[in-house]
Amino acid sequence: MKKIVALIGFVAIAAFANAQASPKFGHIDSQELLLSMPERADAEKKVQDFAKTLENTLKTMTTEYQAKLADYQTKEAAMTKTEKETVEGEIMQLQQRIQDFQVSAQEKIKKQEAELLQPMIDKAKKAIEDVGKENGFTYIFDSSVGATVYNNGENILPKVKAKLGLK
Repeated sequence: MKKIVALIGFVAIAAFANAQASPKFGHIDSQELLLSMPERADAEKKVQDFAKTLENTLKTMTTEYQAKLADYQTKEAAMTKTEKETVEGEIMQLQQRIQDFQVSAQEKIKKQEAELLQPMIDKAKKAIEDVGKENGFTYIFDSSVGATVYNNGENILPKVKAKLGLK
């Protein structure tokens, strides 16, 4: 009977001690991690190349617009009212196409950047989770977004970089 009471007491003390164990906090600057990943440079180059292609298309459209406008301005005096209205309508359509293209191009660039970065983000997230599990962290805060209220935790960036094979 004494053994059972002693065992129950021991289990109660162990459970109380376990309940009183303080959580382990860590923090990481995820932006610094992403910038140190080698695939980041490749993704940035692909986005820049894509943006350059769109920029060239925009330049072609702008050149066409400017030529049409200059042609209209030189011939305007000799045009009939109907011809003026027709050409002015064409110029306005070109101007609208240019504006629509600019908006569309920005959206396409953002979409491509997100598509290229998502695999890196997923890889980094998994490495952070793995380091958190392997090292018994209760919480890991991302200090790059200003989410850290009190920074007394361990900076896990070196461990995550090691997990990813980065220097």
